[in-house]
Amino acid sequence: MIRVGQGFDVHRISDDPDRVLVLGGCRFDGERGLIGHSDADVPAHAAADALLGAAGLGDIGQHFPDNDVSWRDADSLKILSEAADLVKAAGWTIGNVDVKVVCDRPKLATRRQEMERNLSAAAGAPVTVSGRRAEGLGALGRQEGIAALAVAVLTATVET
Repeated sequence: MIRVGQGFDVHRISDDPDRVLVLGGCRFDGERGLIGHSDADVPAHAAADALLGAAGLGDIGQHFPDNDVSWRDADSLKILSEAADLVKAAGWTIGNVDVKVVCDRPKLATRRQEMERNLSAAAGAPVTVSGRRAEGLGALGRQEGIAALAVAVLTATVET
């Protein structure tokens, strides 16, 4: 059996000059960070959400709620890793995850491979990343936030 899941995450840009921007486990020094309970790594969150959805395990908010102090300022690669572990424990093998990050800034091309390595290591499966610009349209185009969309493919570990 094969299952597909979609994930989505979006966070607003922070006004806190000490908040670090983290995307795909990469720090983007000199860029404004995102507001969030954890490190607000939208590609990692979207990937985790896609995996959980594909496995029928709910969503990221059910497993890693923003009112749980244990996830405060957490490294989102840990969230992705734990989501992947839940998926595997439920009898699924992760085929791959594809993530699209929507932002006009920062430019992601020079860090794409590093993000892919970080996310793939956390998921224990191939994760691809690409950037998409909002072309100045809406809140994302005005650089008020960053969003990510993800698709995950799972296969049943044991056919029934």
